[in-house]
Amino acid sequence: MPRKLLLPYKSVFSRFRAPRGLHDSLAMNAARSGYRVFSANSTAACTELAKRITERLGAELGKSVVYQETNGETRVEIKESVRGQDIFIIQTIPRDVNTAVMELLIMAYALKTSCARNIIGVIPYFPYSKQSKMRKRGSIVCKLLASMLAKAGLTHIITMDLHQKEIQGFFSFPVDNLRASPFLLQYIQEEIPDYRNAVIVAKSPDAAKRAQSYAERLRLGLAVIHGEAQCTEQDMDDGRHSPPMVKNATVHPGLELPLMMAKEKPPITVVGDVGGRIAIIVDDIIDDVESFVAAAEILKERGAYKIFVMATHGLLSADAPRLIEESSIDEVVVTNTVPHEVQKLQCPKIKTVDISLILSEAIRRIHNGESMAYLFRNITVDD
Repeated sequence: MPRKLLLPYKSVFSRFRAPRGLHDSLAMNAARSGYRVFSANSTAACTELAKRITERLGAELGKSVVYQETNGETRVEIKESVRGQDIFIIQTIPRDVNTAVMELLIMAYALKTSCARNIIGVIPYFPYSKQSKMRKRGSIVCKLLASMLAKAGLTHIITMDLHQKEIQGFFSFPVDNLRASPFLLQYIQEEIPDYRNAVIVAKSPDAAKRAQSYAERLRLGLAVIHGEAQCTEQDMDDGRHSPPMVKNATVHPGLELPLMMAKEKPPITVVGDVGGRIAIIVDDIIDDVESFVAAAEILKERGAYKIFVMATHGLLSADAPRLIEESSIDEVVVTNTVPHEVQKLQCPKIKTVDISLILSEAIRRIHNGESMAYLFRNITVDD
């Protein structure tokens, strides 16, 4: 009986054809994975910026559900596969800051456990950025939040006009701190017809660098308000007087320090000529507007005939719309990093500049591995 010839090992398997579509899927896996854009907010007002960004990218918003349970807990459900993809989470910060932070943390952790390759947070206004310095018996809350975001799974952050640029050092991953100044400068040039007769104003010496940058780019004069009645951020206790002085305390003779004179604010003065000019006050955040209203009154007394306020983040908390409406301020211009549609309905003086263009371009460049230098062209440290 003739013996059967054994086919070579390779020949046996060569008789089997791969299932239809397998080669295509392998080719897709070999290519660069895609990206998805999600919104981590549970309110419709806060998803407006996310929709603008996805429209510019020509993409669809990722399918997810974010909601609050009856007991107040935040729940996030991802409704599609994100395995091996670059995920961008857009989170705008409404008035309920703590809920927004928890939504961001929980969504990042959900995407991490769903095997997303990179998780990039797009946080135009970074919360708790004002708490970035040590206060008396306090803590640097901004650093705590940075650690929490890294632990939740974020690998990169895109933000805009951090309150202090040194905040970038709190993170263990890359941070792209974009600037809104090109959009605000464009608004000044296009929407203020006689802006050549304007002067850029810093409402405190701390804001002088930002104001100087605006003035140099627009080729305008600069004015600084000095001697505000209210306490500024730098005048708050920073821990150097802790613990408090105790009467009748015994001090070693060799440790007697020179007695420091107490600070006394000078009368309010305006350094620079604003008479017969348009005054444009620039800052990064406008939240409690009392200081801006007071600055506007001073500028009006010094002869300014129009007063504009330009800021990146329009938080406009509490009675800010009413105070602006009743003040000498002619117009408040902010970007849409923070939703403020309700405030605009209460005060027609509030105008909005859209910055979704630069955010969408940052997302595209990061995903494609392109340089971000184009977004920072002609940008200096003081901007």
